[in-house]
Amino acid sequence: MNTLLEKLSAIRLVPVVVINDAEKAVPLARALMDNDCGCMEITFRTAAAAEAIARISREVPDMLVGAGTLLTPEQVEQARHAGASFGVAPGFDPLVVKAASALGFPFVPGVSTASEMSQALSLGCLFQKFFPAEAAGGVKMLKSLLGAFRHTGVRIMPTGGIHAGNIGSWLEIPEVAACGGSWICEPSLIQSSEWEEIGRRTREALRAL
Repeated sequence: MNTLLEKLSAIRLVPVVVINDAEKAVPLARALMDNDCGCMEITFRTAAAAEAIARISREVPDMLVGAGTLLTPEQVEQARHAGASFGVAPGFDPLVVKAASALGFPFVPGVSTASEMSQALSLGCLFQKFFPAEAAGGVKMLKSLLGAFRHTGVRIMPTGGIHAGNIGSWLEIPEVAACGGSWICEPSLIQSSEWEEIGRRTREALRAL
């Protein structure tokens, strides 16, 4: 997990991807890599997710590819088997966290309250996803939570409602390692193979860091 934290802290930007066609996975990964973004999170919201991760792991090995929206222990196992470097969830489920831990699979559970943050810490999760970041109270809410938890060493990846116009304010918080965002790789852009536009959005996001 420390290695994952170090890598994401250096990259700072995690495009969140919903992909319906695994054939698009490798060109998408290359579009991100060509524009200096070496990380992506492919969500398990579609049947193509595991195959997309497997293809990227084989053909774009320098890409740090994670699996998102992991809601069950079975999905955790599928993601790891496909070659994902880490897993992410929208919420905190002890069974899912324990399944990832048993596999030695770096895992980032989702939290939005003090209770969830505390429970995640009790299971050794020092890296947590604050979700849905803007709807859950935004920067002000996260800063308030960290007032009680900063001393634990917790690190945060806010996701949800983040875009080029506000990512900078999130990254100003010292405990924020990286931010996730879906605006860079919107499904419609992926489906129509608009790699240049995805590259432009990537560059725009990186300039805002």
